[in-house]
Amino acid sequence: MCADSIMQFYRHLSHLKKPTAKIRAVTVGAYDGIHIGHQEIFRQLRAQADQVCASTVVLSFEPMPREFFSPDKPAARLTRFRERYELLSTLGVDEFFCPRFASLRDLSPEAFIGDILVAGLNVCHVVVGHDFRFAAKRLGTPDDLKAAGAVHGFVVTEVPAVYQEGRRVSSTVIREALRVGDLKTAGVMLGREYSMSGRVVRGIGLGKQLGFPTANVNLNRRRTPVDGIFAARVTGLAGEPLDGVASVGTRPTVGGVVPLLEVFIFDFDEDIYGKYITVHFVERLREERKYSDLATMTTQMHKDVADARAALAT
Repeated sequence: MCADSIMQFYRHLSHLKKPTAKIRAVTVGAYDGIHIGHQEIFRQLRAQADQVCASTVVLSFEPMPREFFSPDKPAARLTRFRERYELLSTLGVDEFFCPRFASLRDLSPEAFIGDILVAGLNVCHVVVGHDFRFAAKRLGTPDDLKAAGAVHGFVVTEVPAVYQEGRRVSSTVIREALRVGDLKTAGVMLGREYSMSGRVVRGIGLGKQLGFPTANVNLNRRRTPVDGIFAARVTGLAGEPLDGVASVGTRPTVGGVVPLLEVFIFDFDEDIYGKYITVHFVERLREERKYSDLATMTTQMHKDVADARAALAT
């Protein structure tokens, strides 16, 4: 590996335009979820970069294009920005360039290639997925990249789709699997258990009053891909994952309206406000429900804990 081991992060092209002899192997995409198809693209990106001692760059966007064009009904976000950043930093990526989507959305394919890839990034190799489209109105294609590469001196690699059990791996398929509670399919396609991360914030304290003190985490996404009650494990607090039961929903019994992630960690009693934790979803137990009173809800919570313990023991 020829490039630096610590991933560098940039939000503005001006930060990349300083005089440098550094050449870069680049991939471009939304990369929500960083699933095994994305990981294959990054693997090939690293391989191509190492041949010429280039830096690897992932060029992605915030907000994601589908969020930008459909702000009132965006696709459920698999990974919020920090989660994407953390995953990329573990996958041999040297530089993460993530400009605001609005700053690039109107560029023609020619301008995107010339201004961003060639002049901005000093590209030597571009690695993209088989269905890649880019620039304004998604007019740019891999063939456009190849034609430009012949002029500007960079090479293009198209990575074929990755399949699992006859199904093409995609963020869309993973979202649907999570929506219906199929954590197994989602996990196989992600290459890991689906998880959400965030800092523990103070809630209304109701869980503690009922005997189930929960760690509350803001979802920080416009739509969540999961909802309901889950057997879960929590990392970030101890050397080993901690078992628990998690809830993702609005808490309709107490009049909640904003989706929240709450997790009750078994046999645990520490002050963790402000701690950054990751909740790994192991098995969906049931949907969220509205109860007639707190006593009925508490009875169900006892059952959820028993069910979660059983699921996590297998």
